[in-house]
Amino acid sequence: MKILFVAGRHAYGDPARGDGYEYANMLPALRALGHDVVHFESFDRSAYTDFGDMNRAFLSAIARERPDVAFCVLMGYELWTETLDQVARETRTRLFNWGTDDSWKYEQFSRFIAPHVHRYGTTSVVAHLRSATDGQRNWLLTQWAASDALLAPPRPARSCSHRVTFIGAAYGNRRTWIRSLGRQGIEVECFGHGWPNGPVTVEEMNRIINDSVVTLNFGDSGLHVRGLRPWRSRQIKARVFEVPGAGGFLLTQPADDLERHFRIGEELVTFDSEHELTDAITRYLGDPDARDAIAVAGHERVRRDHTWSRRLADLLAAVAAIEESTPAMPPGVMPPAADQLQAAHVPGPALRAVRAAMCGPMAMLLGTRRGPRAARRLLFELSWRVAGAFTYGARGWPGRLFYRES
Repeated sequence: MKILFVAGRHAYGDPARGDGYEYANMLPALRALGHDVVHFESFDRSAYTDFGDMNRAFLSAIARERPDVAFCVLMGYELWTETLDQVARETRTRLFNWGTDDSWKYEQFSRFIAPHVHRYGTTSVVAHLRSATDGQRNWLLTQWAASDALLAPPRPARSCSHRVTFIGAAYGNRRTWIRSLGRQGIEVECFGHGWPNGPVTVEEMNRIINDSVVTLNFGDSGLHVRGLRPWRSRQIKARVFEVPGAGGFLLTQPADDLERHFRIGEELVTFDSEHELTDAITRYLGDPDARDAIAVAGHERVRRDHTWSRRLADLLAAVAAIEESTPAMPPGVMPPAADQLQAAHVPGPALRAVRAAMCGPMAMLLGTRRGPRAARRLLFELSWRVAGAFTYGARGWPGRLFYRES
């Protein structure tokens, strides 16, 4: 099968943060399954002049490569709804989107994008149920997984060099958890963006996990706004599968539907408070045999049920079952609609004045780097609430005014 893989090469489009998760895990798994995979960059803003240029390049890639499937990991309005509709209408390419963070993005993103792809994959059981309630029948419930190539048998606790580790960016309330453990006399070695140790490669991450007695995972998302109230969602993250897969012992916060994938207390251990976390760390540091038994059971579960090759094979089978009912786009042909959309995307003087009016005060308050990002976030939050799906089209204001900051 020919697959156009639409995702960022680097995490958040920043080479300093290393390879993006989807690029480092999903793309190799697709190739290992025997598919012909071509990468299309969708996160590096320096690769294009604006979103119009990106959408035109995407249509050119579809026309040139004629893929059976466009496997997308869309984060926002990088590919317009009009572009997706055009591909679905005029080519035989099946459109699939892997949804990230649907536990909190359903309201603002997923429900608007899903109607424009053939199949929408989500790891959130709540979002999957909501999509059915909203009459969207093209959703697939799936989950994160572990890389087949990075599976490693557990190391006995007595031979591990690290006691307690955490690998992940220092955002949200993670620093609070780590400081709290420090006050209890439990030192946690942290790796990732925002920690003194800095980011580590995928290979280094797996080595650290395999060489740790206990590896922590925090399931809370960052801070979001529902109505006028701040809140955090609790979701299964990829680390839930990666840690046992790498031969580690996982101590994680509970998450929706976690018990469907693991036997809690037998294949991994959960905590829901500072007291529970402290007690669990103390217990398993002091009982290496119990720790080892859980690490082995968790690893066996991941190896059997939760590898990327297994996960993606199931998804592609569902996508491939879609009937071919539209003619193929002739190679090299650029539909006229692309030019019209690209022209409509360019902001005129009035919209540029709106950007200046928003960025000026924000830059004074937050600085020249953070100010425009805050202005974009403010406009986006207003746009999806008021304009809905219009936000994700060629004429949507956030994408037209804040390309670099998106």
